[in-house]
Amino acid sequence: MNKIGIVGAGNVGATSAQRIAERELAREVVLLDVAEGIPQGKGLDMAESAPVERFDTRLIGTNDPSALAGCNLVVITAGIARKPGMSRDDLQATNADIVGTVSEGVRDVAPQAIVVVVSNPLDVMTYVALQKTGFPPHRVVGMAGILDSARFRFFIAEALDVSVEDVTAFVLGGHGDSMVPLPRYSSVAGIPLTELLDSATIDAIVQRTRDGGAEIVGHLKTGSAYYAPASAVAEMAAAIVRDKKRILPCAAYLTGQYGIHDLFVGVPIKLGAGGVESIIEIGLTPEETTALQKSADEVRENIAKLEL
Repeated sequence: MNKIGIVGAGNVGATSAQRIAERELAREVVLLDVAEGIPQGKGLDMAESAPVERFDTRLIGTNDPSALAGCNLVVITAGIARKPGMSRDDLQATNADIVGTVSEGVRDVAPQAIVVVVSNPLDVMTYVALQKTGFPPHRVVGMAGILDSARFRFFIAEALDVSVEDVTAFVLGGHGDSMVPLPRYSSVAGIPLTELLDSATIDAIVQRTRDGGAEIVGHLKTGSAYYAPASAVAEMAAAIVRDKKRILPCAAYLTGQYGIHDLFVGVPIKLGAGGVESIIEIGLTPEETTALQKSADEVRENIAKLEL
């Protein structure tokens, strides 16, 4: 894979481009934005770091959507960011228009690309991208579960004062207040989390994970998270371009798995050069199943508000 497009040169998009370039996941990275000068300036700034960071990826900033031609992977980060007091759902109407327009452009100039959606509300925007590109569902996937799981893993490591490298955790469901962290499937060096922390501590960590994005927005006042989201994007890009077939929690289009139809919901998938190569169904308790269904119902309700 030799060309990756990033649509949206804001904090998430620009940082994603930097992470991808530094890891040399593509020969060329195109940073596209409607704001004149912003992608060009950021792209040039990143390109000038190449001799120091020692990467040969070519970075191009542009306002021309046709520059995405030939991209094997396109990451959509475009959209307005959350502000304090704003829910992900508040973003929906505006971002649906933006993501819809971008997706039609990708369809026209990069018809063979795999599309990774980052824009919020994530699960709804990934559905919009599927509808507007007309791509097969395995080539459209949302970035959410990796970010949410990373937050869950960090909070667990912090609580136990252990390395994050030894913490494994899964978060399923929609990317929002109804996400479903799974302590039963979380462990530290193979030791079940439930053996290491009491239920009250686990419950507090689960809630902090759900509130992870809002907590950062509350601190920043005028922006939202971008370092961890960009790292999650780079992890997905690496899995795709290097055909690593990673088992990762991502927003995938379900066609009956987990009893959910025709929705993008966060579940474990195998991610490789073919995009979503398989969806992995894990056993859930009745309570976990109910929580996942509730999350899916919220996604469905939000999609119904759009005229697609």
